Amino acid sequence: MIDLRSDTVTVPTDGMRKAMARAEVGDDVYGEDPTVNRLQDMAAALLGKRFALFVPSGTMANQLAIRCQTQPGQEVIVESTAHIVRYEQGAAGALAGVQLHWVPGERGVMTAEQVEAAIRPKDPYSIPTALICLENTHNSGGGTIYPLSTIEKIRAVAVKHGIPMHLDGARLLNAVAATTLPAASYAQHFETVSLCLSKGLGAPVGSLLISSEQGLIERARRYRRMYGGAMRQAGILAAAGIYALEHHVARLKEDHDHAKKLARLLQQIPAVRISPQHVETNIVIFDVEDQRRTPAEIVAALRGQGVLINAIGGRRYRAVTHLNISAKQIDEAGAVFARVLAP
Repeated sequence: MIDLRSDTVTVPTDGMRKAMARAEVGDDVYGEDPTVNRLQDMAAALLGKRFALFVPSGTMANQLAIRCQTQPGQEVIVESTAHIVRYEQGAAGALAGVQLHWVPGERGVMTAEQVEAAIRPKDPYSIPTALICLENTHNSGGGTIYPLSTIEKIRAVAVKHGIPMHLDGARLLNAVAATTLPAASYAQHFETVSLCLSKGLGAPVGSLLISSEQGLIERARRYRRMYGGAMRQAGILAAAGIYALEHHVARLKEDHDHAKKLARLLQQIPAVRISPQHVETNIVIFDVEDQRRTPAEIVAALRGQGVLINAIGGRRYRAVTHLNISAKQIDEAGAVFARVLAP
C-alpha cells in the first residue's frame, strides 16, 4: 500500500529503533531523563533559543504556547485555515479561554497589513489582542513556505503593538530544507515555536515547545502536567527525536522532489486541477472534476488499487510524501491516479 494520507504515518527506521532501545532514561517529571534533556537542549540550539520542553504532540505544544501567553477573554490572531483553527478541537477556547480571530490568507499566508487590521483597538469595548500565530510550513495551504520577508514585516507590526508571536513550526524543517535558511532565521521572530518530530522527521511520537524565556517554559511545564502530558521515562521517545534531528533533516528535500514529481503526474490527468508551482515542500493539494462519484468513492477506488489519500473538503484532496515513500512508488501512484481518475 502506498500511503500518502500524511507524513504522520511514517514508521521508525531500523536505526531509530536501535537508538530507542539503547536510550538512557530517567524520570522526566523530576527533570532526570538525560535523553529528554539532551533532545530539549539540541532543539533549542537548532532554533537559536535557550529552552525547550518535550511534549506528546504538536497540538499540545501549540496550546501550551497559547495558554502561557494569553489570559481568558483575550483574542489570538491566526490564519483562517491554520492547524490551530481546523485540527485542534477548539482547544484554544476550551483550555485557554481565548477566542481566535480568523484572517483569510493566500495559501495560508497572511500579510502584515491583514494582521495589523485584525488587531483590536485598545478601548473599553474591544477584546484585547494577546497573540499572533503563524504556521510554517502551512498544512492546509499545501505545504506553503511563509516568506521570511513577510514574517519580518508581521514581526514589526507585533513589536509596534506590543504583541508576542507564536510559530506553529510543526513542519518548520521542511521550510529549512527547501530554502536552506537556518531554522533560527525563522525562529528569531517568535517568542515561542513548536516543532514536530513525528511528521516528516519520522519519529513515532513527540513535539517540542521552544522559547528563550525560561519562565514561560516553566509555566508550560506546569500546564503540560495539567493537560495530562507529563511523561516519565520518556527518553525512549526522545531518542527517536534525537535520531530524527541527526539523520532525517537533510533528506526532507527528497520528499519535496517526490511531491513535485507527483504534482506533474497529476497535472497530466484531464480531471485533475493542480498548480505544480504551488508545491513547495511535501504536500500536494489538488481538485478532481468528477460528477459521477463522491469524494469518498474516489478515495475508496484509489484504496482498492493500493493508494491512500485524504479528501479534505469539496472536490479537494491531499497527498503527502514522506520518508517511507520512494521515487518508484511515486511513479506507481501516478499510474493508479491516471487509471482511477480517467474519464
